[in-house]
Amino acid sequence: MNKKIAVIGAGNVGATTAMYLAEANFADVVLVDIVEGMPVGKGLDLTQAGPVRGYNAMITGTNKYSDIKGSDIVIMTAGLPRKPGMSREDLLNMNADIVGSAAKNIKKYAPKSTVIVVSNPLDLMTYHMRHVTGFPKNRVLGQAGVLDSIRFRAFIAMELNVAMTDTQAMVLGGHGDTMVPLPRYTTVAGIPIGELIPKDRIKAICQRTAVGGGEIVKLLKTGSAYYAPAAASVDMCRAIFNDEKKLLPASAYLTGQYGIKDIYIGVPVVLGANGVEKILELKLNKGELGSLQKSAKTYKEHLKIMGY
Repeated sequence: MNKKIAVIGAGNVGATTAMYLAEANFADVVLVDIVEGMPVGKGLDLTQAGPVRGYNAMITGTNKYSDIKGSDIVIMTAGLPRKPGMSREDLLNMNADIVGSAAKNIKKYAPKSTVIVVSNPLDLMTYHMRHVTGFPKNRVLGQAGVLDSIRFRAFIAMELNVAMTDTQAMVLGGHGDTMVPLPRYTTVAGIPIGELIPKDRIKAICQRTAVGGGEIVKLLKTGSAYYAPAAASVDMCRAIFNDEKKLLPASAYLTGQYGIKDIYIGVPVVLGANGVEKILELKLNKGELGSLQKSAKTYKEHLKIMGY
């Protein structure tokens, strides 16, 4: 293996991401955390699973940021998790310090990497990551839209009792309650869901998607989701490493698209070897565009709180 991915944060999201990356078998993984010994132990444990799980990737745990040197991709997962009753925005100031510190080290030790941000509040932390690193906008993106879309896809498959892999969905906007699911661009084996599911049920599924993370937080009581966020992150890594030119929704920096600029928010992008290679502008109706712009306005206000 000569490709290298660094995962910052060895908690539930980071460790699960490292596991999925190892099983994808396309890069070695460096798992970084400030808790002494913990990432080293998890890395060793994951490496020892290789012989029976069928992967040859090496997973190295470390407390030193210098070990991320040469990483092709850095996945930022570190941060405080949400607790019941806490919004992603409540985490704003607490996680900004964590992300900012990591960003300085990424700039120092992995200056040519592409950075995928998973830490919440995701769109704001992605903006903060790019500002601190100074990286080109195409090399810093947020994972949000992929996660929101696979949640939408799962709920549709559950509703219709069909294969999850036959579903395709598009969710735009911020990674939070202001996200904008797009049923018109959501299908099952190419069939629009409007022909398969009653309008009231589609509305209910969209609403469940918007609060999908919060639903899991309430059920877990002591943390937030990690299996699906990790899977979404690995899907993005695969698209970059294999130069797939894959069309998917992600938090990207807008420069006027959809009437929005100077902010990170979920939009359809083409993801390849150069990171965000293109942003697609879908034909949105007045209501959809209004919801997307409203979502952006909310995050603009939050950026002011951060001093931007």
